[in-house]
Amino acid sequence: MNKPVVVPAEMLTEPVVVAEVAGAARPSAGPAYVVLAGISFSHFLNDTMQSLIASVYPILKDTYALDFAQIGMITLAFQFTASLLQPVVGHYTDKKAQPYSLAIGMASTFFGLLLLSAAQQYLVILVAAALVGLGSAVFHPESARIARLASGGRYGFAQSVFQLGGSFGTSMGPVLAALIVVPFGQGSIAWFSSIAFLAILILWRIGRWYAPQIKAKKTAAVQAHPDAPSSRRVVVALLVLVALLFSKQLYVSSLSSYYIFYLIDRFGVSTQAAQIYLFIFLAANAVGAFLGGPLGDRFGRKIVIWISILGALPFTLALPYAGLVGSAVLSIVIGLIISSTTSSIIVFAQELVPHRFGMISGVFFGVAFGIGGLGAAVLGKLADNTSIEFVYRVCAYLPAIGLLAVFLPKLPRPTR
Repeated sequence: MNKPVVVPAEMLTEPVVVAEVAGAARPSAGPAYVVLAGISFSHFLNDTMQSLIASVYPILKDTYALDFAQIGMITLAFQFTASLLQPVVGHYTDKKAQPYSLAIGMASTFFGLLLLSAAQQYLVILVAAALVGLGSAVFHPESARIARLASGGRYGFAQSVFQLGGSFGTSMGPVLAALIVVPFGQGSIAWFSSIAFLAILILWRIGRWYAPQIKAKKTAAVQAHPDAPSSRRVVVALLVLVALLFSKQLYVSSLSSYYIFYLIDRFGVSTQAAQIYLFIFLAANAVGAFLGGPLGDRFGRKIVIWISILGALPFTLALPYAGLVGSAVLSIVIGLIISSTTSSIIVFAQELVPHRFGMISGVFFGVAFGIGGLGAAVLGKLADNTSIEFVYRVCAYLPAIGLLAVFLPKLPRPTR
């Protein structure tokens, strides 16, 4: 396990210092599994609802005669709201934690789903997507902090458990859309507001657990570890990590937003069948996201980052030229490999700037994913001017950005 980097006193603000949870904060005590399970299940519910947006794109496209650029704008509306606010939320909660903000933020998702189910105009669809994005912005920074608090020192494992819930939630969207939304129409989206209500109840209970652990105090001045990277190297490393997460997220976003259309256009499959193929890819993403964290704890996060991004390159290059069965197999391999990097990237960033967990989590959950959303809108415009197949040929080269991992510093090893 990598030891968190100690930074100079002048870089510190007055963050919230979370008191140790009995049996959770001390590495010897092990993770607080009940808390991790609760926050992971909440992540599952949160991302299940979010994934519905991309899953109903074919319905919205046919109903309102939207082009691919307009589809990309819906993704942008959702991602932009989430990306813009997540670092702001994280920065604020670093100074003053808000344990009940998770439940309150989930209410935005609740109303966003209701609005999306009743939307009759394109502008209203954009507003509904933005409300769901707002719920995501509030949810991720503080829930990532809770996952780390409950890790018992196994930071990669805890982050993977947290990511596992979100990844499986994302993969469930296409299945639920195929089983419920496609047969029953746009109005059936309102049924999923009950999931948001359940998430509100769980997150309120987690907030009650979290609130007593918060203890505000000023951080004492400390000296930098002699082996810690310099402030300049920390900044460079953070930029590299954002670029790596961007390459991964843009590729996943391209499949999530347009894979259904790609399969329909190239192989002539039905919408429901295409959604099942998308589910297979997203489920592989979930499994890979879970494996990445423990592997990073065991072998080092830098090596996992190298393998997970560059290792996907041969398979992404082959995908545009494969048949239907080959595409399904390659999507599974790509999902397993490329998603294993997320936990390692986020924990690596947290260890570079250990006094800003909320802001760093917000930046990497928000800005990097938001850039992916902007990229999805650009890819939609590119697809309108060329073809979906051409888009996938271009995106196949995105994992090559993994070569930037050579600029990541070596973090100090923990003392035993």
